[in-house]
Amino acid sequence: MQKDKNIISILKGVTWRIVGTIDTITLSYIFTGSIGNSLKIGISEVFTKIFLFYLHERAWFKIDWGIIPNENIPNNSNEEERKETHVRSLIKGISWRIVGTMDTIILAALWTGDYSKALKIGFTEVITKVILFYFHERIWMHYTQKTKIAIEQ
Repeated sequence: MQKDKNIISILKGVTWRIVGTIDTITLSYIFTGSIGNSLKIGISEVFTKIFLFYLHERAWFKIDWGIIPNENIPNNSNEEERKETHVRSLIKGISWRIVGTMDTIILAALWTGDYSKALKIGFTEVITKVILFYFHERIWMHYTQKTKIAIEQ
């Protein structure tokens, strides 16, 4: 598992928000037909979701479920020498999506005044964001493992 450092959580939050914002703006445009409302929803989420993602990531650092020894690193006694299972990454994605969906629905309803469109945007994101989040997690895990191995050599 990656080292428990605030900078990693911040960088993951920023990269995830870029991916998430593009997805939100795209889905918002599909359901509202308004580039203005789509941009308002997406830009608002940049601020709310980076903060919410950071809190979510820090909470998951405190949960040991789904952590296994990394067979590629000898002497797996340290926390950073363990890795997340695929199931843990999936559950993290689902738990984040619950938080993220509520945020999206609230922001979309505030900007559009249309709760039906807000619900459509939010519930479509349940599918797109869980898939995108899973791959984001796996890429970050791969990157942090490669960086750690390179530093040790």
